[in-house]
Amino acid sequence: MNRTVTLPTIDHGDITLPEPAWCTGHADHIPGYRVDLAHTGPEHHFAFEGEQLLVAMLTQYPLSDALSTDVGLFVEQTGYARTLDPVRLRMLAAALTVHAMHLRTLADELAAIHGNEGRTS
Repeated sequence: MNRTVTLPTIDHGDITLPEPAWCTGHADHIPGYRVDLAHTGPEHHFAFEGEQLLVAMLTQYPLSDALSTDVGLFVEQTGYARTLDPVRLRMLAAALTVHAMHLRTLADELAAIHGNEGRTS
């Protein structure tokens, strides 16, 4: 069954659009412009020693004029900066290797969405 969501906008009133299965919902939606409507998936947090390094989530702006309307993976880096000794540097490298594997899994998920559901879902 195809899901839809109706969201209020300040420039076009209520807009109804398909909601992809990976979208976590729009409970925190604050009315904005139609082109800014977005679907977002669950956040994936990448940490080292309890500090966040990256956040990643599936994202789509289906009605955007300026951005691609394709589903993509939004990745944000934090401002993590430390001077590390050799042991902790190797630990960070190991953590980054694990995080790279997780990012590859997310890339596979994104490829499946593009291939199986089309570029607009």
